[in-house]
Amino acid sequence: MKEENLFRRRFSLCPTATSPPKIDPRLLTRNLSYGGDNELYPLSPGESERNGLPLLKDEVSPAQSPGSASESKMFIGLDKDSSSPTEKLARKESLKVQKKNYRQEKKRAAKELFSALKDPSVVIMSNWLKIRGTLKSWTKLWCALRPGVLLIYKTQSSEHWVGTILLNACKLIERPSKKDGFCFKLYHPLDKSIWAMKGPKGETVGSITQPLPSNYLIFRAASESDGRCWMDALELALSCSSLYKLTTKTCRDGDLSSSSESSHILQLLQSTALSDHELLHSESMVFLQAGEASQVETVSEENKGLIWTLLKQLRPGMDLSKVVLPTFILEPRSFLDKLSDYYYHASLLSQAVLEESPYCRMKQVLRWYLSGFYKKPKGLKKPYNPILGETFRCCWLHPQTDSCTFYLAEQVSHHPPISAFYVSNKKDGFCISGSILAKSKFYGNSLSAILDGKAKLLFLTRDEEYVITMPYAHCKGILYGTMTLELGGKITIECEKTKYCAELEFKLKPFLGSSCNVNQVSGKIRVGEDVLATVEGHWDGEVLIYEKKTGQQEVLWNPTPEVRKQRLRRQVVQFDQQGLKESERLWKQVTIAINTKDQNKATQEKFVLEEAQRQEARERGDRPWKPHFFTLNPDTNEWQYKHTDAKPWDPDCCLLQFEKDGIIQTKERRRRQRNGFTYSQSWARQHKVSRSFTELMDML
Repeated sequence: MKEENLFRRRFSLCPTATSPPKIDPRLLTRNLSYGGDNELYPLSPGESERNGLPLLKDEVSPAQSPGSASESKMFIGLDKDSSSPTEKLARKESLKVQKKNYRQEKKRAAKELFSALKDPSVVIMSNWLKIRGTLKSWTKLWCALRPGVLLIYKTQSSEHWVGTILLNACKLIERPSKKDGFCFKLYHPLDKSIWAMKGPKGETVGSITQPLPSNYLIFRAASESDGRCWMDALELALSCSSLYKLTTKTCRDGDLSSSSESSHILQLLQSTALSDHELLHSESMVFLQAGEASQVETVSEENKGLIWTLLKQLRPGMDLSKVVLPTFILEPRSFLDKLSDYYYHASLLSQAVLEESPYCRMKQVLRWYLSGFYKKPKGLKKPYNPILGETFRCCWLHPQTDSCTFYLAEQVSHHPPISAFYVSNKKDGFCISGSILAKSKFYGNSLSAILDGKAKLLFLTRDEEYVITMPYAHCKGILYGTMTLELGGKITIECEKTKYCAELEFKLKPFLGSSCNVNQVSGKIRVGEDVLATVEGHWDGEVLIYEKKTGQQEVLWNPTPEVRKQRLRRQVVQFDQQGLKESERLWKQVTIAINTKDQNKATQEKFVLEEAQRQEARERGDRPWKPHFFTLNPDTNEWQYKHTDAKPWDPDCCLLQFEKDGIIQTKERRRRQRNGFTYSQSWARQHKVSRSFTELMDML
């Protein structure tokens, strides 16, 4: 009886414990719209066809058949005393049919549930989590999340089962904690048990561990990013029932094979159906931009099937660098190009070099760092994965200092995907070098894009080096809900010479947070252990800094319309002067197809580039790839620009800085000496700065 009650609660398609309504079998027909074989429903009066199909003779409604008045009374439970023996027999046969369907449905549900529990492929997420017991001590256990259930084991091999949590009756909430990591809580709102009676292999007694609460569990993940991913995955597990109807509809339309793994995952909880409004909302999946002023881009009809094609490639924990992405979610430019977005306000670095105080220099560097995040594309888009050997060149003109900031990037490795870059403005006294390993992880209803690497900012005249790290991007709502993009994680900007350090934390939106909690950032500037200032705000809006010493507050960064007008003008190498593997020329056909919304053409052109890269790899064989402009330092394991020039700008001999064929260099005047005196100073006085700038533009 307990088992029967359990499945009755678990699957809402099962009949309730109340007596079933007495329905004439002749008044029942199959539910063709849902696709079930055992689903019956009564015909409404006056209904002669269902789903566009004419009804059979014996399926005509009571209003259209002889004796409909008496049968209608029987249908609504009236005139029971005057029921004929034939009507009583019909009611008895109807009850037998319903009981039979009930038993079949219960067996089917149990079979699907236990089959899914034993299937290793139906796992949304699995990892080690700490769980707090009734004695308030923590135990590290292996947790495997599957649709509708959370399995807990003592070992990763899933041999020692501890217990199974039924998620259908659980609520999920973030739990604050003073300790490291991220806590969340699964609980029953009415303080009922959340545990299943049996294990996936029929176990009735779990492995011995510390006592665990019966109506809730508190979990601790190793980091905030891991905890957020677990919460997203739990939301996915709780929503599998709603996704199933969408999947079955897509299967009928031919977009997704009903035998695929992604379809099988969703077959467990088909009892909860989507309303028509929810179904239309789910099919009109949109890509949203981060922030309150989100921009919406609706996926077209031809692209809806491509979403499911993409999902069939994905497994929880998979690295997305190995996944072929549909072209409609691509931003029409290369990742090498996108990395240059951080230098539209490079003039802030020119000002930082001139600051006399190391604190003011750090504050100015932090202001420049924040200036690189507000520039975003329309919608949630992913740039092209660069081809091995691909390069990108551009520069920004500085009208105030009559100088130029040069940028060069190259894809130095494909597996793993590593992009190296070098930025230089020798006249203004700074250069930046670094490399980025782009990693993406899929977590069921969310994914994280991690930029693993460091950038090193060098002030040439001061010999100060600032080591900078990057936040990660977290996208959630891939399968259901609103798709949003956030930045998360802790970053640092450290200068070893001055001992100054800036720390920032990009905060993901709390589970129960409001719109004001979106895109929050906080941090501090310290020297040694002394905190000099704190930072609070939103990384896509206003950020305030509070001076500890003076108690004053000022705006550190705010991308107002006036500030955006101060963006430096970017110059890209002319198309006819670009090499075969420069980004704009390499992806030209793909970009044209995406901009004209010809997704088939874009997919074909993208495939041509990817296949050419595979052919080059086959021809290269075991020979390692040698980048053109960067080399790997074996001591530091860092990629360095081959033509790095870290010498400070000398106005007596340096005329201008320029880039030619990927080599950033400085034009110097020839030194002529007579009687031991240098004539370079008098030569410099005869040439104005404007002429140097003209020569620079001619070389570009």
